[in-house]
Amino acid sequence: MKEPTIVRLGREYAEGKRTYDVHFTKDPSADVILNDIVNTPHAFVLACLMDKQMPAETAWIIPIKVFTYFGTKDIHRLGEIPESDYIKLFVEKKLHRFKEEQAKVFYAGVRKIVEEYNGNAANIWKGNPSSSTVVFRFMQFKGAGVKIATMAANILARQMHVKYSDYYSIDISPDVHIMRIFRRMGYVSKDATRDDVIYWARSLNPEYPGIVDAPCWEIGRSICRPTDPQCSKCPLYQECEYADKQS
Repeated sequence: MKEPTIVRLGREYAEGKRTYDVHFTKDPSADVILNDIVNTPHAFVLACLMDKQMPAETAWIIPIKVFTYFGTKDIHRLGEIPESDYIKLFVEKKLHRFKEEQAKVFYAGVRKIVEEYNGNAANIWKGNPSSSTVVFRFMQFKGAGVKIATMAANILARQMHVKYSDYYSIDISPDVHIMRIFRRMGYVSKDATRDDVIYWARSLNPEYPGIVDAPCWEIGRSICRPTDPQCSKCPLYQECEYADKQS
């Protein structure tokens, strides 16, 4: 069976043959810190925990705002700050849609990194672990379910080139772009659920289902838009049911 184009593109992204500019926030200096998983890996982890029911750029910059407010990005010093101070900050500055709840999540994340990972969040993915191990470790953080855990593991593998012993447990994260593309491609029905999409992605590329995240995001953002899609410019054109109907 011929490999679907979406999987081929995903491999090219993963291998660095294709690239796209992904910015966690709209602040270049913040993105530098969030991408630095050697010196400030906890910034990345804490940002993942904040990515809940609000615009991604707004959620991902929260750790940077916390570091600025408290005057430090040192995880041990952050761990010495009481939970009540985090709650006060989140409430007064309206850092998150769920202010008090996410303040507690942030504080718990800091304490977990300090106490269980010796102050180095990179220990979560250190040593070529299995993908299921990394996803499981993220799931143990307060406020992190399967969606956040899988997203975090996938970003580390795909964008930051962290090596795992396997990639079987990294599922696709069905956002609006992915749902739209899978439906238009004819992979799933128009009323398909997120689970439908996840399992179809597993069938497309069982050894690394989440590999198709990157091309879906890029194509959905720039070509396969909700209205006025640029079908003739899409690399998936020849395999797309929606494009076929438009011609």
